[in-house]
Amino acid sequence: MLEAVNTPKAPAAIGPYSQAIITEHYIYTSGQIPLNPITGELISEGIEAETTQVLENLKNILETAGSSLAKVIKTTVFIKEMAHFAIINEIYASYFTPPFPARSCIEVAKLPKDVSIEIEAVAIK
Repeated sequence: MLEAVNTPKAPAAIGPYSQAIITEHYIYTSGQIPLNPITGELISEGIEAETTQVLENLKNILETAGSSLAKVIKTTVFIKEMAHFAIINEIYASYFTPPFPARSCIEVAKLPKDVSIEIEAVAIK
């Protein structure tokens, strides 16, 4: 059985998808972008603030689903500029603890709403 996650502590889905799906053993999040869930506005004060907002959105979705960032086993990070990787990596490391999740980081040409970063995660329930 699949269960959708819906929390006001993260941006509402802007299309035909769920914030996350809970399965018997795992939680799969949709990609999160730097949207403030309260105002609905994009965070655009730089890659530091954008990365922090994305990780806060992921954290809130996982906690609503009964999990946490400590139970994340895999993330995929999409960024528009690989030059931002070191900054993103530093902030990312402050949200996760060893053993760190497996991760892919992909530079892309464009992301939804023309943001600079998007992260999705898979976590243990």
